[in-house]
Amino acid sequence: MFFSIRIAQASLLLAGSVLWAADSERVQLVRTPNGGVQPQAVVDARGGLHLIYFQGDPKAGDVFYVHQAQGESKFSKPLQVNNISGSAIAVGTIRGAQLALGRNGRVHVAWNGSKALPDSQHKGVPMWYTRLNDAGSAFEPQRELMNYTSYLDGGGSVAADKQGNVYVLWHAFGAETTRGEEDRAVFLARSSDDGKSFSRETRINPSDTGACGCCGMRAFCDDAGNVYALYRAAEKKVNRDETLLLSRDHGRTFEVINEHHWKAATCPMSSASLAGGKRGTVAAWETADQVYFMSANPKTLANGSPIAPLGAGKRKHPSIAVSDNGDILLAWAEGTGWQKGGSVAWQLFDASGNALSEKGRAPGVPAWGLVAAVSMPGKDFVIFY
Repeated sequence: MFFSIRIAQASLLLAGSVLWAADSERVQLVRTPNGGVQPQAVVDARGGLHLIYFQGDPKAGDVFYVHQAQGESKFSKPLQVNNISGSAIAVGTIRGAQLALGRNGRVHVAWNGSKALPDSQHKGVPMWYTRLNDAGSAFEPQRELMNYTSYLDGGGSVAADKQGNVYVLWHAFGAETTRGEEDRAVFLARSSDDGKSFSRETRINPSDTGACGCCGMRAFCDDAGNVYALYRAAEKKVNRDETLLLSRDHGRTFEVINEHHWKAATCPMSSASLAGGKRGTVAAWETADQVYFMSANPKTLANGSPIAPLGAGKRKHPSIAVSDNGDILLAWAEGTGWQKGGSVAWQLFDASGNALSEKGRAPGVPAWGLVAAVSMPGKDFVIFY
């Protein structure tokens, strides 16, 4: 299970400014280190915590990486991920960097380029990728992965497995047309050598669903090497279904295993989340100002019914994590918008999807900010924001 590795609780207490919610015993809120925004966090096979975040001008800033070994009391000195300064973007919240751990715990990062470095060849901005070097001392020079696709917009994603496969995904136009978002498609560039080289991108959505232009997406590999891709469609410009794809052959072919329907005339600028659990992979997304999650079993293709936390509000940017005993934490941002911060909120569920008493809400999510949930030792969790 992806988030089953234990971390000593003391090692997180000095990670940032800690805020405990009065009604929460199992969820700890931690500020993103060094005043960063848009945190992304994962845990490695040795119990180490890896975190990336954005700093600088939201239109043209930088991504930084820190890590914390199990038992340590603070994060490492930050490493800049992008070697071309100003080549990352935070505007819109959904185009930021994403993080994955591959074979032997190697760190892989992918992000949408900023307009400070426009890509005239592909009529927009580049899709960047880099990885931590063999020594773990610096990131390799960033590389563009788009070959023939054009007009990158909504955020791309990255996933990796224990066999050395790395997958970078984005949605864009192919060579055939550039008419509208109903003609956009999801593309994948695949590496079988730990990110040293990548294949030319190929389209992976098996039907003409389109792709919602300004929405982000999420990729994930489970322990068996299955690859998931979660994105928002834009069929006929109004069918903005959150769509879950699955590949059981290391990214060669994909099939649709779930669609959460939503009729909407405009792009909601949404993001999504995927995590591993004892009952399969757990997906989280937004539909009509509400956040949802469900479990998907790659062997049977059985999906649970979408589950939403109680209450209502402008809920966006869900992040999901699963504990050792199968409990599920769904965290999200509330009240955020264009150049507007908001609050972090969360609800805990048991492995069957029943809401538990643990829930909370606290202010402090900055403009262009989102939240990142990971599992803590045993049954507990931490949310970076």
